Amino acid sequence: MRTLFVVMPVFNEPDTLAVSVARVRAARVSQGASSDWRTQVILIDDGSAESTLAAVRALGASGDAIALFHPKNRGKGAAIRTGFAHALTLARDDDAIIIQDADLEYDPADFAGLLAPVARGEADIVLGNRWAVPPRGFKRLAHRMLNGFLTVSSNVMTGLKVSDMECCLKLFTIPAMRTIIGDLDEERFGIEPQIVAAAARHGLRVREAPASYAPRSFEEGKKIRMKDGLRVFVVLWRERRKTARAIHSRA
Repeated sequence: MRTLFVVMPVFNEPDTLAVSVARVRAARVSQGASSDWRTQVILIDDGSAESTLAAVRALGASGDAIALFHPKNRGKGAAIRTGFAHALTLARDDDAIIIQDADLEYDPADFAGLLAPVARGEADIVLGNRWAVPPRGFKRLAHRMLNGFLTVSSNVMTGLKVSDMECCLKLFTIPAMRTIIGDLDEERFGIEPQIVAAAARHGLRVREAPASYAPRSFEEGKKIRMKDGLRVFVVLWRERRKTARAIHSRA
């Protein structure tokens, strides 16, 4: 049976973490009658307060997840990279890795849709698309417009044509992850454009699949800030230079 490693960065999520893990474990990963996939949750606590630390330890002790720890907060990108590296020590070439947040904004029921192009041999990386269904309400529309601007900027830099570069749900084949992991060094939310840029630079096949989304407010604990949006442009400029150097070295 193949394994979908679910890399879940955690920072101060005591109220949602256990529910998030339970939903992942209950999710049907394979589509149709096939059931040849299982999930393995990898939690990476990124310097949380004691209440979340206790929840992560409990989930690790129960066997519901593999628990990894950063002594100090480093950022979502750092936590994801720790999870990627650990998954690669356990995975076979026909396994896969997906990123999932611990805050209930994303639904593990969407995993099967993201996995389908990989299972058919059509993709190396599959990105979730929160805008497959048009957003309703002013806040959601504003979010869509800002996200669209960042995604278009990424597309211009990478040459890809994706719809939602910033979506958390990103699924990778194991060979694809081994290809790009050495290119990843972003500590915070800049990891999102960096992953997409690395995929483009290595010529990986990128596909998309719909992703449902239940955004929470800053009052409810949302952590991304305006400076993280600005960081996208720094990352894209730097990644474009990396690509130019790679092309020059191959010439």
